[in-house]
Amino acid sequence: MAINYEQLLNRKFETLTHDYTEKDSMLYALGVGLGNDPLNENCLQFVYEDGLKALPSMSVVLAYPGFWAREPDTGIDWVKVLHAGQEFIIHKPLPASGVVEATTKVTEIVDKGEGKGALVVTERVVRDKATGEDLCTLLSTIMARGDGGFGGPSTSSATPDRIPEREPDLICDLPTLDQAALIYRLSGDYNPLHASPSVARQAGFEKPILHGLCTFGVATHALLKTLCDYDPARLNRMRVRFSAPVYPGETIRTEMWRDGNKIAFRCRSVERDIVVINNGYAEVS
Repeated sequence: MAINYEQLLNRKFETLTHDYTEKDSMLYALGVGLGNDPLNENCLQFVYEDGLKALPSMSVVLAYPGFWAREPDTGIDWVKVLHAGQEFIIHKPLPASGVVEATTKVTEIVDKGEGKGALVVTERVVRDKATGEDLCTLLSTIMARGDGGFGGPSTSSATPDRIPEREPDLICDLPTLDQAALIYRLSGDYNPLHASPSVARQAGFEKPILHGLCTFGVATHALLKTLCDYDPARLNRMRVRFSAPVYPGETIRTEMWRDGNKIAFRCRSVERDIVVINNGYAEVS
């Protein structure tokens, strides 16, 4: 079954309700590396219930629709799907616990051509169920590597954010734990690629890789630490393109360039000197 452009663009998604607790917020923060130093009180506010705060990047797991590209009606060859990009826009600081709801919709499909795959962009607005207030908007891009050539539009409305051609203004190195993927998956992404050595080898990796959204969370930590004094209310928007996987245990170096409240950034694996997140953009206050 191939992608039907009109059918996929107008696909109906179920409205999801998500009841999450302070324990869920702490578990998410632990999964992206907060608390690696248990004596760091700046990090403690995200993993300890006294004055607990939620990380802005936790928005990506709220009312998450799951691996919907695997459903037969999409026409997508799900085995060849990769997470290509992610963005969050925070409208109101996320509560450390609560009940939210959201509906996902497909907003753009780009046909890269036969043998080149397709880009599928979705949007999800997460709302506080009790008040109806919008908390965040999430834009996610997948690369459907096996689905190009179906006759859809060939150009995207989005252009990559530019990384300056000079030395970064700021650098932040953050280590990841060897068991980081095993912790992060407990926030809802149970893909065996991130836990099973045999599945990882079948996919062409030497061992299980870190979730792209876990790397996204580590980058969020770097921005909060370096630019926001660990105040999550100051990180308003963030988007990235995923360029290479990270292996748990590696150190992620985030390189940042400032232009007022606008930040360009990228992340690389220190051990392999390879860029793992590129074309990063953030807005801070």
